[in-house]
Amino acid sequence: MNFNQRWEIIDLSQEIYQGMPLFGIHQPTFIMTNQTHEENMKATGSETLGFYARNILMSEHAGTHSDAVIEYKPGGAPMEEMPLEYFFGDAICVDLRHIRYPDYIEIKDIEEALEKHGLEIKKGDIFIMYTGHYDRTYPDNGYGGLSAKHSGVSYESAKWLAEKGVVNIAVDSPAIDQTPDDLDFSGHLVCGEYDITNTEHLCNLDKVVGKRFLYMGLPLKIRGGTGSPVRAIALLPKNE
Repeated sequence: MNFNQRWEIIDLSQEIYQGMPLFGIHQPTFIMTNQTHEENMKATGSETLGFYARNILMSEHAGTHSDAVIEYKPGGAPMEEMPLEYFFGDAICVDLRHIRYPDYIEIKDIEEALEKHGLEIKKGDIFIMYTGHYDRTYPDNGYGGLSAKHSGVSYESAKWLAEKGVVNIAVDSPAIDQTPDDLDFSGHLVCGEYDITNTEHLCNLDKVVGKRFLYMGLPLKIRGGTGSPVRAIALLPKNE
């Protein structure tokens, strides 16, 4: 039995494009033509084949991405030193769509969601929060920017997740924190205290909510990187 017969692949990643929404403090994305097919053929002298290429200027925190500890903790690990196990492994996704701004996602909300789905957190898990923010607002109905309003973890709930052994807190919004009110950036603060990562700007969580599955969102090996875009996917076993 081949791979595609054993696994269903769900794409959890947003597109990268000029004008894409992002958290408001980051560099906007610009995409420029480096060379057209015709320009390349003229440069190389080939009459058979030309190569089309573009240049991308973007933040390490644009689109679906994960953070390195150094982003929120001076002296913390940069991206090339982060454990790959933080970006590839067992994951669970819980439904927290009923928690809306200005409310925070609290411990009791997570416990209730886990009980509802019959799931439990295990050490080393990637914990994904389905808030519905992407479904309701992407791309231009209040999804990103400094004025975006969405729920996020409180300090207590983020710490509770970290102490349970979660290595990556993930969400379908621009930040795992409640914004714009939480100027302590509680989720990131806890990630710094426990040297773990978080992943933001996910999508298609309706396809994995209430499930345990294999997650992969590998970052680029950027020297000194404060974060990196990832191509996040879920691997769901097919019934044999």
